[in-house]
Amino acid sequence: MVSAKYVVYQTNARTGDVVKRLPVTGIQFTHTLNASGSATVGIPLFAPEADPESLSPGISGLAVVRDGAVVWAGILWALSADIDAGTLTLSASGFHSHYQGRYLVNGYAAKSKEQADILAEWLIAANLDNGIATGIDLIKPTGNKRTAVWSRYELKNIAQAIEELADNIGGFNFRYAPYWRTEGKNVGHRFIPTKRGATTSPHVLTHRINCNVTGVTYDSTALCTVAYATGADAGNGEKVVGIFENPSLAARMPERVTVGAYSDVKETVTLIDKAKATINAGAVPVAIPELTLYPGQYSPTDFVPGAFVAVSVDAGYVALFDQFAVTECGTSVDANGNESIRLALASKELWSNANPS
Repeated sequence: MVSAKYVVYQTNARTGDVVKRLPVTGIQFTHTLNASGSATVGIPLFAPEADPESLSPGISGLAVVRDGAVVWAGILWALSADIDAGTLTLSASGFHSHYQGRYLVNGYAAKSKEQADILAEWLIAANLDNGIATGIDLIKPTGNKRTAVWSRYELKNIAQAIEELADNIGGFNFRYAPYWRTEGKNVGHRFIPTKRGATTSPHVLTHRINCNVTGVTYDSTALCTVAYATGADAGNGEKVVGIFENPSLAARMPERVTVGAYSDVKETVTLIDKAKATINAGAVPVAIPELTLYPGQYSPTDFVPGAFVAVSVDAGYVALFDQFAVTECGTSVDANGNESIRLALASKELWSNANPS
């Protein structure tokens, strides 16, 4: 079995320009559904590349390259030096973390507007003002129209706004995909929204054949027969409310009510969508498998978060043959270059029907 070859580059977080190749003692990185994801890279503390004048949190970026292709990239946010061990640990987050520090400082108003156009407007505005050049060419019309209204005094966080837009009926999954703009010299990235359930992996993951299912948990926390979504003050001391029910589930279990608060939502129709998404997410108990892929059979890019993958397990109480949504793909590479890939999964119904933020 031939191990994949990994290289880690330090980049300029704003431009994506490669600064230098880093000597690494270990690599861990994750792709997480509708979130930033993370990377941890170890380098020798006394290596010339461990240069405090150049390698700086918030200013530097990291790019992880596997067999010549960029498989993870993001922004370096923290460093930890272990002087006794002689190691420096670099901690980075994906590009969504940049938008956690960007706000709609001038407010924003859209009435029944295509959600793809809303996304593009937010990213364009942020990147015209000292941004990170997120590509928007793969943001395509969806046919779903949204209303979003925030005053400048509300200072809406752009990352949160994206997450809330995604987590609705008719919403989407999203990720930031890195790539070589110029191989070896500049790393770019694109914002990619995809329809929930639009991607199905061709792989069937079978316990003790091509993977090891390390555990399965069953969780009924989200089960819900009635959902309320409360919004902004209507101006008379009362809040706008959206309500949705699941009578078929209520016929099988005692009433269970969930209340969600969305203090900046002013439209009843949006709140009803939020309540409906809560009902859909709580329609069935959630089975949550976690597994490790057998070495050498797959690449981290074979399992994009949000894609559905078939899992087969026959182990006593655990009798599964179903599709699950990939919620996280985590990869570890040790000092010898040995690669281990772990998947976290969730109920297909949860992610195809939407789960409100």
